[in-house]
Amino acid sequence: MAKNKRKFFFLYLFIIIILTGISYLVFNEHGIIKYVKLNDEIESLNNQIGKLEEENTNLKNEIDSLKKEIPAKIEQVAREKYDMLREGEKTIEVKKEDVDEKKD
Repeated sequence: MAKNKRKFFFLYLFIIIILTGISYLVFNEHGIIKYVKLNDEIESLNNQIGKLEEENTNLKNEIDSLKKEIPAKIEQVAREKYDMLREGEKTIEVKKEDVDEKKD
């Protein structure tokens, strides 16, 4: 009987030590939960870096085409950014109706 109690005592002690160790690994300052959060943040930042690199490439290409004074590119920038028109062209504005006005 004493042997049985001693076995259960060591079994419970072992289980408590294992659960304490697992809890420490999961919930401590450098634990698994923090590791998973940091990996998600790294992935998000890498995606953001990829988008910014693509935007930089597009901007460099635009700068190069403007430096080379490509007429079509200069005209495109003038029309889009500065709302410029060629001689004889007219601007036509299309106004959208509100949804509320159509119902009345």
